[in-house]
Amino acid sequence: MTSFSMAPLFRQSVGFDRFNDLFESALRNDSGSSYPPYNIEKHGDDQYRIVIAAAGFQESDLDLQVERSMLTISGGRRENEVENVTYLHQGIAQRAFKLSFRLADHIEVKGAALNNGLLNIDLVRVVPEEAKPKRIPINAEQRPALEG
Repeated sequence: MTSFSMAPLFRQSVGFDRFNDLFESALRNDSGSSYPPYNIEKHGDDQYRIVIAAAGFQESDLDLQVERSMLTISGGRRENEVENVTYLHQGIAQRAFKLSFRLADHIEVKGAALNNGLLNIDLVRVVPEEAKPKRIPINAEQRPALEG
């Protein structure tokens, strides 16, 4: 498998401190393939969405976990529900998968929904007050605090 950097594609990205790592960790999933396909979308300064093509999977087949800033999505195989079926062509892959995304500081998973075969995972950046920039007023009439 050839490793390559996607950094030039994400120079305009805002919200993920380690934006490049987020994508590269997803490319190195357990199976080494690009299955299932996914998109990462930006829906505002602090809102993001990961969309995973999960055709043929039901909610009970999917598992999402966040542990130590690592979002892991896995899909398990189901036993065939239809008996006595011979596939002449089986193009809908329902094989097991595992994708991992490293989340940057202050990025939280807001929710997830499975609609029309797409798993939507909403992310939001929640910056605590102490981490936000503070404006310091300049007062010319005061003496500097360090002078005695």
